[in-house]
Amino acid sequence: MASTANGRRMKEPVPRDGEGRLQVGERIRDLRMAYSLTQEELAHRSNLTKGFISQLERDLTSPSLESLMGILRALDTDIVEFFRGQSEARVAFGPADCTNADTYPDVAAFELMVPGAANCNMEPALVTLDPEQGIEERAHAGEEFGYVLQGKVMVQYGRRQSPVKRGEWFYLVADRSHKVWNPFEERAKLLWISAPPSF
Repeated sequence: MASTANGRRMKEPVPRDGEGRLQVGERIRDLRMAYSLTQEELAHRSNLTKGFISQLERDLTSPSLESLMGILRALDTDIVEFFRGQSEARVAFGPADCTNADTYPDVAAFELMVPGAANCNMEPALVTLDPEQGIEERAHAGEEFGYVLQGKVMVQYGRRQSPVKRGEWFYLVADRSHKVWNPFEERAKLLWISAPPSF
């Protein structure tokens, strides 16, 4: 069964040719197509050439370990998962799956909740803001939703400012500048979802 980016569904373990050699090209091609990447885009992300990716997908060449690891990082998988295969989509996640993003270094925490979500249709994050901390974004394509789990925040959308407290949420079309910050004395924590991913 073909891979899908949102569920990270993968084929059965890497196929072998008639002499028992691993054929990694087909798996790489399936993963690339699942993430809707062109060969040129994958080459750019993995610091390789488009020609090399093309030959690799046709099993006309074999990658070095360094090249393969670079490709797998670009495809948001690891070498164990790549060679083992994964027959079912993963749908349940927990705190161990969160990764701290360095996109916003001036906030207490900005944790991406789902590995590989940057290649999907939306991306959730857990954001912790200490007093006087905030995140400001320029206008971009997409929509954003935030649910306040703790404390309260102020949301600025264009020139309009709105307070949002625990148990409340905000939703906005990101076609104008927007800012979420904590001007209050208590730490704030919120679930923030961007569609498509923009973090």
